[in-house]
Amino acid sequence: MPVALVVALSAGLLTATAPTAHAAAGATLPFTSVEAESATTTGSKIGPDHTQGTLASEASGRQAVRIASGQRVEFTVPSAANAVNLAYSVPDGQSGTLDVYVNGTRISRTLPVTSKYSYVDTPWIPGAKTHHFYDNARLVLGQNVQPGDKVAFQSTGTQVTLDVADFEQVAAAAAQPAGSVSVVSKGADPSGNGDSTQAFRDAIASAQGGVVWIPPGDYRLTSSLSGVQNVTLQGAGSWHSVVHTSRFIDQSSSSGSVHIKNFAVVGEVTERVDSNPDNFVNGSLGPNSSVSGMWLQHLKVGLWLLGNNDNLVVENNRFLDMTADGLNLNGNARGVRVRNNFLRNQGDDALAMWSLYAPDTDSSFENNTISQPNLANGIAIYGGTDIAVKNNLISDTNALGSGIAISNQKFLDPFHPLSGTITVDGNTLVRTGAMNPNWNHPMGALRVDSYDSAINATVNITNTTVTDSPYSAFEFVSGGGQGYPVRNVTVDGATVRNTGTVVVQAEAQGAATFRNVTATGVGAVGIYNCPYPANSGTFSLTDGGGNSGWNSTWSDCSTWPQPGQGNPDPDPNRNLAKGRPATATGSQDVYTPGKAVDGDANTYWESTNNAFPQSWTVDLGSTQAVRRLVLKLPPSSAWGARTQTITVLGSTDGSAYATVVGSAGYRFDPATGNTATISLPGGTSLRYLRLSVSANTGWPAGQFSEVEAYPTS
Repeated sequence: MPVALVVALSAGLLTATAPTAHAAAGATLPFTSVEAESATTTGSKIGPDHTQGTLASEASGRQAVRIASGQRVEFTVPSAANAVNLAYSVPDGQSGTLDVYVNGTRISRTLPVTSKYSYVDTPWIPGAKTHHFYDNARLVLGQNVQPGDKVAFQSTGTQVTLDVADFEQVAAAAAQPAGSVSVVSKGADPSGNGDSTQAFRDAIASAQGGVVWIPPGDYRLTSSLSGVQNVTLQGAGSWHSVVHTSRFIDQSSSSGSVHIKNFAVVGEVTERVDSNPDNFVNGSLGPNSSVSGMWLQHLKVGLWLLGNNDNLVVENNRFLDMTADGLNLNGNARGVRVRNNFLRNQGDDALAMWSLYAPDTDSSFENNTISQPNLANGIAIYGGTDIAVKNNLISDTNALGSGIAISNQKFLDPFHPLSGTITVDGNTLVRTGAMNPNWNHPMGALRVDSYDSAINATVNITNTTVTDSPYSAFEFVSGGGQGYPVRNVTVDGATVRNTGTVVVQAEAQGAATFRNVTATGVGAVGIYNCPYPANSGTFSLTDGGGNSGWNSTWSDCSTWPQPGQGNPDPDPNRNLAKGRPATATGSQDVYTPGKAVDGDANTYWESTNNAFPQSWTVDLGSTQAVRRLVLKLPPSSAWGARTQTITVLGSTDGSAYATVVGSAGYRFDPATGNTATISLPGGTSLRYLRLSVSANTGWPAGQFSEVEAYPTS
């Protein structure tokens, strides 16, 4: 069994460690984070909470600290630093400042806080509520601090909720590369007062094949750049060279070899308007390009990539406070590598591949750290061929999102479903998964979703760690409600700790093999296996060996397990067959097998006519003690009395059936309710119930409007 990753949550630090047998999950970051709830405070802690629309639910660790005027949070510095980035929230419509103290002495610099970029509404997205409560603000301290030093933030009048502080040792500004073209030499204003757009364009035109240098300073661009190709755009470091614009590059094509590195692009996007290209990059950088060492903040999307971006590398960047995706490979991505990036507080999928118009192919998301996507998934793969999601660390997803989603949800056409091999390996998921307000049931930490079409790709999920999921660890679902199957899935090597409800949430027809999956601290039971919609087919779990801690099955498909609930005692009056998948040897017209377990006595199954014997079978989901059957026909007097000759059979595996009650005639008469009751022998235990009909005096076919199975005699 592969040795699983270990998630360390002590002292408010979120890290991932692993033995040398497998790479550690997440990015190698230039800063160390400390949670506010682990710091010393005179304020009030909030959370933990997973309720959509609350401050605590969007916080890192689902907890934060609220301070009023004069109150403070004091952090113990974890490593040498000279700068700090603070994630915080203030009430809607308010702004203010925080005084900053180092080892008890207030420094001259203050940290501005504002709600300007928070409280986003997206009413066109079903299930969305006001969200995106937090923002990030950074500050150079003007001095070096050492491990064990104290850095405090104190409110000067505005209520502020502090979430997490990132302490960083920022290197000195880099020197200008020899032979490069400085934007200042073309008239750019490093004070940020003048419009530097034309200066950037002129520098790019002059530096073809070379480097455009962005010196330390603040530069304001008022319109986007285009025609960018065969050039390097390079700054002195993302804390030193800052470009202020909401639209940096917007172009549909490029010959490529564009390399963007080591500066910040900070926008002014305060709402999400999907028709606006308010992105760092919108469109194409062309083949063999790269983006590295960037600080991207307050944009709609970091990179929304269309067209030819073959062999693009996106690495070592920070994506903060987007109102939508961090990065989206929107079809036609070939050989793209997105690795070692940090993403916090994205307003949609943090990282996504969406195979619209053409498939994303042979591309990967690797070793990224993702925190607090507040309206969708940490990583989402919507279609594509031969995709890899490896060694990522994802935490604290909110409404409408899993940690990782592998999905055939298309949104638009033409869409290219999943194909080839989808590799999901070495990922760590912490507090991921959420209640979906549209489905009124939870989404798992890792979701495989045949939303708009069957999943026929090979999906290999290996070496996964799932910790503190509020609901389930692995979910298999057809989220569009059409019951498409999920096939060819293998889960091999997983450690599940403290999942709120179940380990496996199976709601689609299909199958998966599980090997070396161990679970501890399971909140309810191991498996929820109930089809959605009802009668859409069964999901088969194959035990490949090495599994432990999750072999129990939820007993009542009419209810959802709640976090920490445990498996309830079955209701002795519960109909075990209602809503379960049903099949038959034949059906006449619209009178399909599922009509006999839909809870409506006026609809019915009718077998192929004039073809006795015929059989009808229902899968109860797990082996059950069954003592009594109630068989029904529609109660209408239009149905004449009849006798059906029926044999009752049972099976625990769906292949070997044994006779439970031998062939006998059962009278159905509208005058007495048109029902027949069959008592089963004591000790009858079965998962698959089969009724074989060899005769019917009222019609040349088997007929049932309801088949009810009860655990009591």
